[in-house]
Amino acid sequence: MQVFHGLEELSEFGKPFGLALGVFDGVHIGHQAVIDAARGAGALGVLTFDPHPVQVLAPDRAPRRILSNLDHKGRILSKLGVDFMVVIQFSPEFAAREAREFANELFATGVRKLSAGDDWSFGRGREGNMSRLREWGRESGVEVHEVAAVMQDGIRISSTRIRKGLQEEDLDSVAAMLGRPYSVFGEVVRGRQLGRTIGFPTANVAVSDEVLPPNGVYVVKGNGIPGVANIGTRPTLDDHRGRSLEVHLFSDDLPMEYGWELEVGFVRKIRDEKKFGSLEELQKQIGRDVQAAKFG
Repeated sequence: MQVFHGLEELSEFGKPFGLALGVFDGVHIGHQAVIDAARGAGALGVLTFDPHPVQVLAPDRAPRRILSNLDHKGRILSKLGVDFMVVIQFSPEFAAREAREFANELFATGVRKLSAGDDWSFGRGREGNMSRLREWGRESGVEVHEVAAVMQDGIRISSTRIRKGLQEEDLDSVAAMLGRPYSVFGEVVRGRQLGRTIGFPTANVAVSDEVLPPNGVYVVKGNGIPGVANIGTRPTLDDHRGRSLEVHLFSDDLPMEYGWELEVGFVRKIRDEKKFGSLEELQKQIGRDVQAAKFG
């Protein structure tokens, strides 16, 4: 996927395109509706912000972790057929710009169609809204589409609801809101290499700022390959390195070298994490977990 850093770079794209606007944390089905509304004008792009605006404007209310970091977001968007992503660095200075000034810069890129959610606002004091953007777009010959919220059980789907669903271990509801199983994305790093000695080699995935589900053992897919994963503190090993994500995939032909990037999707939870009396007990339980994941 092509990535532009700012609207000036986008102005050099040179092809007709539509552009969906928003933060898109998690890229849930509400976000996907916004993206779909920008299709049909040539290439398809998404404009997003980094860091998350709430981390700048109201850090006391910002979530400790997000649902999708920038690299992961790009990976998800690419699967949805998005051709490029525009990343705008969000700062107090950017937030203080006049709404019309930002809108004019958008129109000057050559965009043919814009879309955003019905609650999207922008500019100093959030003075810009979809009504104004649509009015200004007409003046500039740009289609602007306001997309209504997508609901689940009569309640608006949001990144906040997804975080709550993860906390409550309601993976089915989370998957329904995302249109796919919830996943995290990270790099495979060196661990204690214990798994290979007990017959279950694992990839230790370094997840930086994305939300992990509660501790436990899960059925997962890693880059589409089935497997099991443990999230937790490895109490049997008296490991004091904090929470980790360890993934055992059901394949003998994997590039398990360090630095390999892995997207881990959580299908269902098998059990809570627990402390065993010995490595032999842990080994037997992992065997049962693998059987439950394969056949349960």
